[in-house]
Amino acid sequence: MDLAPASPTTQEKTLTVLGLESSCDETAAAILRRAPDGSQEILADLVLGQNDAHAPFGGVVPEIAARAHVEAIDGLVVEALKAAKLTLDDIDGFAATAGPGLVGGVMAALMTAKALALGTGKPLIAVNHLEGHALSPRLSEDVAFPYLLLLVSGGHTQLLIAEDVGVYHRLGSTIDDAAGEAFDKTAKVMGLGFPGGPALEKFAQTGDVERFALPTPLRGRPGCDFSFAGLKTAARQIWDKLENPSDQDRADLSAGVQSAIAKSLAQRSGRAMDMFVERYPNVAEPRPFLVAGGVAANKAVRTALSDAAAERGFEMTAPPMKWCTDNAAMIALAGMEHLVRGQTDDLDAAARPRWPLDEQSAKMNPAIGAGRKGPKA
Repeated sequence: MDLAPASPTTQEKTLTVLGLESSCDETAAAILRRAPDGSQEILADLVLGQNDAHAPFGGVVPEIAARAHVEAIDGLVVEALKAAKLTLDDIDGFAATAGPGLVGGVMAALMTAKALALGTGKPLIAVNHLEGHALSPRLSEDVAFPYLLLLVSGGHTQLLIAEDVGVYHRLGSTIDDAAGEAFDKTAKVMGLGFPGGPALEKFAQTGDVERFALPTPLRGRPGCDFSFAGLKTAARQIWDKLENPSDQDRADLSAGVQSAIAKSLAQRSGRAMDMFVERYPNVAEPRPFLVAGGVAANKAVRTALSDAAAERGFEMTAPPMKWCTDNAAMIALAGMEHLVRGQTDDLDAAARPRWPLDEQSAKMNPAIGAGRKGPKA
């Protein structure tokens, strides 16, 4: 997709985009309409989860997820059109997650969008799932570029500066596990059920945050990178030493892990805020700090980040809870942003298991490393 200025032709008309998401274990379809003045309305927003299918395994099984996406996505498109009271003739473009994610799942949304684009002669927009999260706060807030972004989910923990649609500068990334993985894997060790993150947060409400000594990830290390593998290991070791652990043990360890993750996110984000001010000294207070991704739904994390932002003259903004986790409204929005700029894709657009937002930084200085599929971070 080539970056280009917004197209006068598309800016002067009302546009309607259908977005599709299937990168992990949610099959989603949404329809977004934008008026020439930039105002927008979500006409349909449907998400079909797979928790029951994956719960027996304590985590997402890629093959099961891909099969479920294929079985559900066509019907979800039909339901979205019915909810919006539209037909395919009313759609101006089809946006779909093209990566990163479980590639079998990614292909379900992308191939469906390709078929719809081919059959209707309308444009295809292959969307970076991470950009969907990066832009998701703009579904409900009028946030101007540039802004500081913390993208924090089950698979990603990154700090970036969003300079414009499609233009992102990475400040830091996880060097091992993502914050959401630490939540989920700790919950699995304690037998809290699936999905683990929300279950751990619920237990943490009645826990003693000071009971267990847990490490502060990357304490004293300069920069904005993250690490949660050591915290995850420490929590498992504490759990394994408990004899006949009770629900109170679960609550106390949940509270400690949640607090450690929230503190780490806040500390590293604070450093990124200082870097943002150095780079953009003329951005007036309160400066924009956006938080997106599934972990942004955690209330303790939100509170810690909001406090860190207020201390430095920033204002934290996060999307409503329903748009923190994977959804198609954010994919439709990202697709719309590219469509109005005349940035569309050919029908040979590939499904990508890895797709960094800042590809230059990921290539030149990968936080985790790279493989035959490309940079991991």
